[in-house]
Amino acid sequence: MEKKTLSPRKILETNGKLLYDEGTKSFSRIRLKKELIEEFPQLRERRSSFSYELKFFRDNEELERMIKKLNKENAMPILMWLYKEI
Repeated sequence: MEKKTLSPRKILETNGKLLYDEGTKSFSRIRLKKELIEEFPQLRERRSSFSYELKFFRDNEELERMIKKLNKENAMPILMWLYKEI
């Protein structure tokens, strides 16, 4: 299956939560906020299928190397921070 990269029209900043899914007994749901859905109207297409790729780097040097490669691939990364709420 071919993948098409979705690109935003503007800079987006939003906060959200990871949700525990009782059905799978895991933290496997990421709820997208209204701002993201409005920026990417394709995500409203119920019959379409979407995927994501997540890469985690252990240090800044690894991240910098990947960013240099991304410039050649015409891809736009999303920065995501994970927080434990206390």
